[in-house]
Amino acid sequence: MENYTDLNPGKRILLGPGPSDVHPRVLKAMSTPLVGHLDPDFLEIMNETREMLKEVFQTRNELTIALSGTGSAGMEASLINLLEPDDKAVVCIAGLFAQRMADIVKRCGAEPIIVEAEWGNIIEPEKVRKVLQENKKIKLLAIVHAETSTGVRQPLEEISQLVKEVGALLVVDAVTSLAGIPVEPDQWQVDAIYSGSQKCLSCPPGLAPISFSENAMQSIAKRTTPIQSWYLDIGMLQSYWGKERFYHHTAPISMIYALREALRLVLEEGLEKRFQRHQLHSRALVAGLEAMGLEMVAPPQYRLPELNAVYIPEGIDDLTVRRALLHDYGIEIGGGLGKFKGKAWRIGLMGYSCSRSNVMLFLSALENILQQEGYSIAEHGILAAQEIYQQK
Repeated sequence: MENYTDLNPGKRILLGPGPSDVHPRVLKAMSTPLVGHLDPDFLEIMNETREMLKEVFQTRNELTIALSGTGSAGMEASLINLLEPDDKAVVCIAGLFAQRMADIVKRCGAEPIIVEAEWGNIIEPEKVRKVLQENKKIKLLAIVHAETSTGVRQPLEEISQLVKEVGALLVVDAVTSLAGIPVEPDQWQVDAIYSGSQKCLSCPPGLAPISFSENAMQSIAKRTTPIQSWYLDIGMLQSYWGKERFYHHTAPISMIYALREALRLVLEEGLEKRFQRHQLHSRALVAGLEAMGLEMVAPPQYRLPELNAVYIPEGIDDLTVRRALLHDYGIEIGGGLGKFKGKAWRIGLMGYSCSRSNVMLFLSALENILQQEGYSIAEHGILAAQEIYQQK
C-alpha cells in the first residue's frame, strides 16, 4: 500500500477568475463540528444564511437560497425550472458563459433565439428590442451581468424594461458580480438570478446562491410538464428551505457554515464600502498595467473591477508568463477562454483577494517577468498604481 502524505498544496495568491482567496474566518467556520442536516440548530443556521443572502442580493424575494452545487448549477436551475419544451428563450451572448445558457435552453427542448455581440463588448439594447419585436411569445430572456470570460459589465436597466414590455421573464447570471458590484434584482425586475460562492463572496466553490421572484414562482406553478431535474426542482428545494422543512437532500453542512460566515463578513464591511474597495484596487491595477503599455479588453465604462481582462503583448507567450507567476511568485491568474485563448489574461480582484498588497505584488512580478521575456516596459506599473492610492 502506498504511503500517502498529508495534504500540502503550494501556497498561492488567487488572482484568477475564481476561486478567490478565502478569509481565515470562513476556513475556521468550516471546521465547526457537524450536526444533522435536519437538526434544529442547523435549520436556524439555514434561516440566518437565507436572510443574509437576501441582504447581499438586495432583494425581498422569499425564495432566496443556496443551491448545493456550483454557479453552473444555478444557471441550470434557473433555466430548467422556467422553460418547457417548445418555449422560446432569447439568449444574449457576448462571451463563453452565455453560450452555456444557450446549450441548456436546447437541452430543455426550448428554442434559443440568439442576440450576439463581439467578445469584449456589451449587448446593445437596440439589438434586444429588434429580436423581441420580430419574435412572438418569448418566455424569457437570459443574460450575463458580469461576463467572466471578457471582464465586461452588462447594463441591465434598459434591457429589463424591454423584456417586461413583452411580458417575458428575465434571467440574470450574477456569478462574478454578487458582492463585487451593485446587484439589484428587485429594481431591475429580475425573475431568476444566481451566483457562485467562490467569487466575490470569497467562500470555497460548492454553493450557488439563487433568488426567484414571485412572478417566476407563479410561472413555475403553471407548468404543464415536469421539471427535467429532480435534484434542481425549485419547488422541492423551496419546501426544504421553507417552513415545511421537507427532506430533499443532505445539505453540504460545512459549506453552509462557510457561506454564512462569508456573508457575515460582507455585511460587516457594508456593500457600498465593498463595492468601493473593488473599484479602488481595480483602478490601481489598470493604471499599472496601462503604464507598462498593456491594453485592457473592456472599455472603461463597462469594465468589471473584480475581473480585469488584459490583452497579452505582442511576442509574449501566455503560458510562459502564467507559469512564471505561479512558480516564482505563487500567483495564479487566468488565461483567456474561447476567442481570447492565448490572447488575454484574466486578473481577478475578488473579495478577500482584492487588496493593495496583492495589486502591488502582482504588478511588480508581472513587470519582472515581462522584462525577462524581452518586453520593453513603458513605465513602472507600481508607480502608476501608487499614484491612484495617493489620490484616495
